[in-house]
Amino acid sequence: QVQLVESGGGLVQAGGSLRLSCAASGRSFSNWNMGWFRQAPGKEREFVGAISWGGGSTDYADSVKGRFTISRDNAKNTVYLQMNSLKPEDTAVYYCAADFRRSSVVTVRAAFYDYWGQGTQVTVSS
Repeated sequence: QVQLVESGGGLVQAGGSLRLSCAASGRSFSNWNMGWFRQAPGKEREFVGAISWGGGSTDYADSVKGRFTISRDNAKNTVYLQMNSLKPEDTAVYYCAADFRRSSVVTVRAAFYDYWGQGTQVTVSS
């Protein structure tokens, strides 16, 4: 059984940084593309970024490019989201998700992700 557990969320002032972690258990993590999504109150879930199974390909939403960085450590079954220069509009619940297709190209579409974590709250104060 696959489990994804996010951590690292919290309250931070605008301009600050947080690093989210997503620890995976179950099937072979190194074969999965991993994505980060977020959902703010009253809004739909949106794509934040993704990284391929080997780490060679990444993609980011325009709203976070240059501020957020995804990385992974397959030896630790963990994917990270480093968030810098945070803005109040980054406030949301952040979810990691696993795509089992082992494609060299990551996807921004939530429907292609097979498993999801429970989410971690990030709140950025102005």
